[in-house]
Formats: sequence, C-alpha cells, structure tokens
Amino acid sequence: MKKLLAIGFVCVLGLAKAQTWKTEDQYIQKFAPYAVEEMEKYKIPASITLAQGLLETAGGQSRLALEGKNHFGIKCKEDWTGKTMKHTDDAPNECFRVYEDPKQSYEDHSVFLATRKYYTKLFDLDPKDYKAWAHGLKKAGYATNPRYAYILIDKIERYKLYEFDNTTKDEVYYAILKLYPNLNNDAVFMAQLSQEKQNDKVTPPTVKVPYSQGSYAKKQSEVSEIVDASTKAALLKNILVKNHPNGDLKFFIMPVDADMSDIAKKFGISEKRLMKYNELEDSRLAKNDIIFLEGKNSSGNKETYKAGIGETMHDIAQKFGIKLKKLYSKNRMEAGEEPRAGQVIYLQSKKPRS
Repeated sequence: MKKLLAIGFVCVLGLAKAQTWKTEDQYIQKFAPYAVEEMEKYKIPASITLAQGLLETAGGQSRLALEGKNHFGIKCKEDWTGKTMKHTDDAPNECFRVYEDPKQSYEDHSVFLATRKYYTKLFDLDPKDYKAWAHGLKKAGYATNPRYAYILIDKIERYKLYEFDNTTKDEVYYAILKLYPNLNNDAVFMAQLSQEKQNDKVTPPTVKVPYSQGSYAKKQSEVSEIVDASTKAALLKNILVKNHPNGDLKFFIMPVDADMSDIAKKFGISEKRLMKYNELEDSRLAKNDIIFLEGKNSSGNKETYKAGIGETMHDIAQKFGIKLKKLYSKNRMEAGEEPRAGQVIYLQSKKPRS
C-alpha cells in the first residue's frame, strides 16, 4: 500500500485549489495521530477515542475543548491537582480539568479508562471490535444517553474511523491521506508526511551499560535517557527541508520535540534570527511545528483561508508563510486576538470593511 501511495506523494509544492474541510473532517485529520498513539499504549481502539472526541467536543468547537483543551469532558475528581475551569454540564458550574495541550487530554482519557474499576472489562475485548467497545462503554456507565453506543458507532462508520484501528503511529498519516486524498495538495501536510517517512529510517540504538549494583529502575531510567538523546539527535539529523509554495521559502516540519538552539546549531543560523523568522517567544519546539529558515512574506499565495478548529493566527501565519503582524493587519484584528473556527482569514488583500 505504501509503495502505491508513494506515487502520489511525489508532488510539486505549488499553488493548488483550496480544499475546505467540514469541521469534523478537520478534527479527524488533526487528532487521529493522538488516538492511534494512545491505542498503541493502552489498547483502546483509535476509532472509539476519535468518535468520543468528535462527540464530546462537537467537532472541536466546544467551550471545554477551546478554552480548557479538554476533549473528553473529564471532570476534576478528587485526584486532579492541575488547572480547572467551571462549566455547566449535568449541573451548573461543575469542575472540569484543564490541559496545556490536547495531547494531554487524549492521554488522560486513556489513563482514566485504564485505571477506573468500572472499565476493567473493556480491556478484555478485542481492540478492533469497536461495536463491542461502544456498547461496553455504555454498559459501564460512561454516558447517560441511552443511545450513546449507537451514536459512537454511527460516527465511526460514517467517517470510516475503523481504518485507524488497523494502522500504527508510523503509518497514521498514510491512513489519513487514504481517507482524504485531496490532502495531497496541502504542502504542509505532505511535508509532514515526508518527514514521518524519514523518521521511519531512524532505529533506536542498542545501549550496553556495564553491570553495577543499584536500583533496576534507576538503571532503566539511565538507559532510556541515553536512547532518547541518541534518537533525538538522529531525528534532527534527518530533517527534510522543503520549499514552501509561498515564494519557495525554506521550511521544515519538526521531527521531534527540541529547542531552537538545536536548530540553530544544525543550520548555522543564530537562535535569535530563527526566533525572529518564526515569530516565537519561547525557544521550546514541539514535534510537527512548522519552522522557517528565512523571513516570511507579507502576503500569502492564495486569497483566503477558513480557520480550522483551535487554529491560532500564529498557526495560520506559519502554515502560509506570512508575517504575523501583516496577517493581523490584513484581517483588521488586534494582536493576540484569535479566529473562530470557520472564520475567513484574508491572506493577500485587506479584509473589506463591514
């Protein structure tokens, strides 16, 4: 399958007709990798996790998702020590968990299911049997809606989410492309996929540690740190630089969490200059961040773009290679103001006055 799809991946990152995705399709494209990663760690079907996320967040547009990065409506409970927010759900002003990143919400959802006694029997089920899991969740009391299982199954079958139950975190972008072939025209997505293919070539090193007395857990931690550092170095070495369709600007997709100082060292460009090019205040970089190796342009290569769920103006500026200040100006928005999902963002001319 990979070889057949690869033919379509050899594309020119040039101008392409814009594809406007529905809200739920955007959600699937953005969060399927998280669901698959959680499936590999906890054996919870990715289709179930995605369907629950779609339902709980109304396709990523709920207040809990947008303000609290909470995608599964998990309430504070007695063991939660992180940030919280008040939200009216079953009762007024209930306490809900707040996360720094949606990925944390996905992992917490897995931990929540894996550590609560009510859900123990779910893990005896086949992780590819999404129907059994849907009914099992309802039977265990996850939701009060009597049709909860059927709602999940409907979403899974309507959007073919079961495809993600048969993939891996290394193959998930191929699964997304199979469901949404028009992403072949998305320069950033294709750069991301190319980088994932390059990452596959990196094999974690075998580490030999001389025997010495001490804690097994401590030794295991030391080995993990060595492996992680070696793998990170190898991934950074394999960065693929691409030409952005907006004026052939040099950019790449971060293959791993790292610091801008790592990038500065690799490319021989000062950290200060890279921070300026990418309009960043924090030098910490996350996997899949878009990083430019030269200054961005004042305009985009297309007229407009509809903001996706949870996208910030900085996300859009990076996606289209546009200076953030210029983007705010074109759209008559104040610095720090963020777009709502579906909002038309002007990339070339100035937004008409209403």
